Amino acid sequence: MTVQSKVRGVSARALGQFAARAQRAAGVRGEVDVLVTSSAELRRLNRRFRGKNAATDVLSFPSHNGKIHHGGTETRRNPFSKSSVPPCPRGSCSGDIAVSAEIAASNAGRLGHTATDELKILILHGLLHLAGYDHETDGGEMARKEARLQRALGLPVGLIERTGKRRRS
Repeated sequence: MTVQSKVRGVSARALGQFAARAQRAAGVRGEVDVLVTSSAELRRLNRRFRGKNAATDVLSFPSHNGKIHHGGTETRRNPFSKSSVPPCPRGSCSGDIAVSAEIAASNAGRLGHTATDELKILILHGLLHLAGYDHETDGGEMARKEARLQRALGLPVGLIERTGKRRRS
């Protein structure tokens, strides 16, 4: 868990503990890196990887097929920089998630829950994408799974459920 942009009342340690619990609940195996950063950084990542020049709340970067070979040493692409990083221990990377601290804080205020809960909702949504779910093409399967997990994890209404539409992260 890397918190580059602080959010009032949010503990990086508590978020990391939640992410580990949610990762198990979502059935995501392997290492997952979570970055809480600025909307400007989410905009940069969204533009670079999705061709969309706009900030967004959460982006997921599954690691399957994300390994590259450089000079005979296996590395993996790091979506948070222009570099590659060493392979995950035991070769078990699931992917990376980036979350906008500013959008999370704004959503929390608008929806009447804490910034911590909003960050957890966004992390869970990103984990489900890493698990292979895609709410744009799965006929509601991800929405149902997200709703079940958000209830099991004690979270307010999930991301897909509250928007009432399918989104792409």
